[in-house]
Formats: sequence, structure tokens, C-alpha cells
Amino acid sequence: MLKSIELFAGAGGLALGTGMAGFQALAALEWNQWACDTLEENQMAGYPLLEGTRIVRGDVRAFDYKGIPEGLDLVSGGPPCQPFSIGGKGRGFSDDRDMFNAFAEIVARIKPRAFIIENVKGLTRAAFANYLQYIEHRMAMPEIAPKPGEEWPHHLRRLERELTSTGNKGVRYNVSRRLYNAADFGAPQKRERVFIVGFRADQNAHWAFPEPTHSLDALLRDQWVTGEYWERHKVSSRDKGAIPSGMASRVERIRRANHVDGMAPWRTVRDGIVGLPQPRQDGRDTDGTWNHRFQPGARPYPGHTGSPIDQPSKALKAGDHGVPGGENMMVLPDGSCRYFTPREAARMQTFPDGYVLHGAWSEIMRQLGNAVPVILAQAVASSVAQQLVQASMIAQAKRMRLH
Repeated sequence: MLKSIELFAGAGGLALGTGMAGFQALAALEWNQWACDTLEENQMAGYPLLEGTRIVRGDVRAFDYKGIPEGLDLVSGGPPCQPFSIGGKGRGFSDDRDMFNAFAEIVARIKPRAFIIENVKGLTRAAFANYLQYIEHRMAMPEIAPKPGEEWPHHLRRLERELTSTGNKGVRYNVSRRLYNAADFGAPQKRERVFIVGFRADQNAHWAFPEPTHSLDALLRDQWVTGEYWERHKVSSRDKGAIPSGMASRVERIRRANHVDGMAPWRTVRDGIVGLPQPRQDGRDTDGTWNHRFQPGARPYPGHTGSPIDQPSKALKAGDHGVPGGENMMVLPDGSCRYFTPREAARMQTFPDGYVLHGAWSEIMRQLGNAVPVILAQAVASSVAQQLVQASMIAQAKRMRLH
């Protein structure tokens, strides 16, 4: 089995995805006590993807990596997103929570065959364009660290010179970046995340990011051309409502084209919560379903509206109140709204139902709001795993020919 280490593990979304892709995490590092409780609670309950993983509470910079083998298959993690989040203050590199340099230092120390970094779409904003280039250059040559007191723009210029120069500059990585919408991979949520992936140069990786498997057009076709979506959910013609605002011309184009794009339809909130009972309103879990409790107090107001049940949810937010573009409420067919229960929110993030999240409602929603959808992490990590296995087979074949 491929081996990995998980940095900034949070509630475990990326770790679960890499585990499903075939990596065994030797260690998962996280400083937030509630997220650590989640990881430990699931491990003690025997959750299989955490078996054999050492869960470490604390700063990734303080961990002793001597026990982690050099040349490990993968280092993965999502450095804190708050410095770049659209919902945050956007302080970027001036925010003490910016941990990209720490990630690079760990990669320089371990020299893994590959790394996966995920973060918020806000990192790709024009305001951070130069810093994003710096991150990519920094990860391409992780052993070329900043000098004492050297600011990142000066370090960037030095890295640019090193990239074009000849000679041995230490371990190098071929770095790629791509922005994804989780809905395009089957998550019932429109959540955009940027992935930065690097392969050590000696792996000779000819790799490309995986392509989407789901589409909005396929959903619109199932809803408004064939009606298969409503039949599947047993929704009557009277209750299915109208074509979403701004989509009428697109639906008509799909109708005239009369062909399928070969992709599966986007999954909606209704798809995501299918099979879950109505949540109890007495603060207790519903019918033995973990983390499925009604949370009172949901109310929409301008710029803070919920997610229509027959569309993918808006991006969950790391908190207990909505923000423009991402809130933790669903809009029911009668027009009313209520908060997602923690289990429903976990479904939006494609966490398995057997995975328990620790803490009060606000703490659980914060963990989920900071997470990467498991199914998206699995898609990226699976393609990385396939490339690493292929590289190992090629290297083994070369060794056999030499002998």
C-alpha cells in the first residue's frame, strides 16, 4: 500500500479521500482540538480508513519527522484557508496562519514522491496572483528556503533565477495547479477548491488532473427535458416548481440538441439527503442517525439565502451564519428554510454516514465548512496514486533489464 502523511488534517476530508484512493496515512497532524477529537473518536470506533494512523495534536512545524521515512509516497494537506478566503479578511501572506512555507519545509525534509495541496478558490484571486506564483515556485524547489529576513518577493525573484539556471539545486518537483468545482465530481455542493500537485522530478510523471464526471447540463436534462429526476424522487408536476432563473434558454438548447454529454447529472441537495429521516426537534439524534439534530433559528435575509433543495447546495461556510455565496441552510419546496443538520451538511461534503463529527453544532459546521469534499479529494488522489504505481512499475522494469 502507498504511504502518506497528512498535514492540517482538519476533520479528515482530504485524509479520507486519499485513504479511499489507496494511501495509508502514517500520521495526521492537526492543532484544532475539536477536529482532533473527531479524528480520534472515529479511530477509536474502528473507522477503517484511520486504522494505523498516528493522530498528532499540535503545530506541524513542531512535529518530529524523524520517524517518517524519506522518500514517502505522498505528503498531502490543506494549509489554513482563512488568509485567502473570500469570507475572511484576505490578508494573504501577511496573515500568521499562512502555512505554505511550512508545507514546503516539510516537503524539503521528507522529499516525498508527490504532494497534494488543496485550498480555497480565493487563493486564485488577482490580488494574490504573484503570491500564488511564489507558492508554486517554492514548492517546485522546496530546498531553496528563504534567507533570514528575506521577504517573499525577493525570494520569488531568486527562485525564478534558480528555475532557469543549470546545476544541482536540490530536489525538484513538477508542479501543476487546477481549480475544481466539487459538483463536477458528484458532490451535492457547488464548492470550488484549488489543488496544487507536485511530482518529484525523478518520477518522470506524465500526469494530468482528472476530468469532471458530472455536469449541470445533465442535471437540467434530467429535470426539465426527460423528467427522470422528478420521477426518481417521486415529485409531482405540481410540486416541482419552475425552471431556475436564467436557465430557460440553456434548457431549450439542451432540448434541441437531443443528446447526452456522457456525464452524470450534478447531484442536488435532495439527492444528497435521500434516505435521511426528518430531524428531531428535541436536540437528540434522529433514529440512531449520528449528528442528525434539528438546529433552530434559520432565517434568510438579503445576501444570505439558503440552498434550493433541487440544486447542489451553495458552499458550506465555516461558521454558524451564512455569508454571500455560501450558507448553511436549505430552502424547502414550500419556500421555508432551515439549517442543515450536521449529518446533512456532512452529506453535502460527501463524508460517509458512519463517520462521526465531534462537538456542538457550531463546531461541527466549522469543521465541515473548512473541509474538502471527500469525493473530490478521492478523485485527485486516485489519479496521483495511479501515476505513482505506474512510475514504480516502470522503475522496476528498468532495474530488471539492467540485471
